[in-house]
Amino acid sequence: MTLVTRFLHPFAKPSRESFIQLERGDGAVLWDTDGHSYIDGMASLWYCNVGHGRSEIGEAVARQISTLETYSCFDPFTNPMAERITTRIADLSPVEDPRIFLCGSGSEAIDTAMKLARVAHVRAGSPERRVIVSRERGYHGTNYGGTSAQGLPANKVGWGELLPDVVQMPSDDLEAMASFMAEHGHTVAAIITEPVQGAGGVWPAPEGYLQGLRRLCDQHGAWLIFDEVITGFGRLGSWFAADRYGVVPDLTTFAKAVTSGYQPLGGVIVAAAVRAPLEADSDYVLTTGYTYSGHAAVCAAADVNLDIIEREGLLERAIHIGERLSSGLLSIADDGLLAEVRGDGAVWAAGLHPGTDAAAVRDHMLANGTITRAIAGHSCTFCPPLVITDEQIDRLVDTLHQALIGVGSHS
Repeated sequence: MTLVTRFLHPFAKPSRESFIQLERGDGAVLWDTDGHSYIDGMASLWYCNVGHGRSEIGEAVARQISTLETYSCFDPFTNPMAERITTRIADLSPVEDPRIFLCGSGSEAIDTAMKLARVAHVRAGSPERRVIVSRERGYHGTNYGGTSAQGLPANKVGWGELLPDVVQMPSDDLEAMASFMAEHGHTVAAIITEPVQGAGGVWPAPEGYLQGLRRLCDQHGAWLIFDEVITGFGRLGSWFAADRYGVVPDLTTFAKAVTSGYQPLGGVIVAAAVRAPLEADSDYVLTTGYTYSGHAAVCAAADVNLDIIEREGLLERAIHIGERLSSGLLSIADDGLLAEVRGDGAVWAAGLHPGTDAAAVRDHMLANGTITRAIAGHSCTFCPPLVITDEQIDRLVDTLHQALIGVGSHS
């Protein structure tokens, strides 16, 4: 059923007035108000790792709300759930002895990480270190800081002047990054990168690239920020991409799968090196934060969500999903219907031949009860819930194959 809407939808044409109404979900399956079912090939928007319909998360949230929905965590208050979830995330993190800043979304996490990177240098006596370096194709949310750091030009159009001292470098060119740092490294606060560039089309970093960024940051005194809003909490078969690639950043942003979307939560993992200048002066006040930083009911959702990931072995399941999904996509590429296949863990992209309309492929799949995401006209992406069955993965692959034939994809 479509609905004439008063809701101004995100990342949609404002002129569009009708949308599919989804009303129910169970595992990796969704139903609309007309009773049509869909296999969720995107975990909604890269986040629903434990699948839909998890009543135990709702029950935990309800219990917390019935006790204390939340209270401001501005000085001098805190709450047991905020303390519990930050301790738990710190223990899961590959970062030694971190602290965890909490907020409400990935976009808020990105802006906070950028602010923390700058202010930590100010507190350490290096206020000239203001430049944030990001990569082309990167997606870092839609707040002003994250929009400024994006490497997707279309998302920057029309917003006026963005944040100064933010520079994009070629996505995979470590030599270009090294040259920039050699000339400007003394002014750089941080380099920010997605270990796997997600919303730009699922582009894993080239072998050795992340290690190279770590070396450059160490050499020039800059912080390394990992944007793990998509990759965090199991998507690559490890708790964090930092574990997967053996590179430990100074700041790590997270959101999405920390609650599997059952409540809005984001945050920043802050390593000891960044913490030290902030904690050195006992009179210093960190003047950033959000009304809902440390929201107790949100943290309750995260706590149960992590229980499910651990109990059901979803990190290990992510590896299996990735193997089966990528094998299916590669078989389609072998048939000549795809230009390339990209991905890692349980997040993959089908790179389309030039002239193939990604939106048309998406719509063809949707009409056949499966969901993909069309990216920039050149790719269809897959990031399914980690509870998806093998049969459901195979159906995603089969409907993609049918859609490519239907739209006339060819090299």
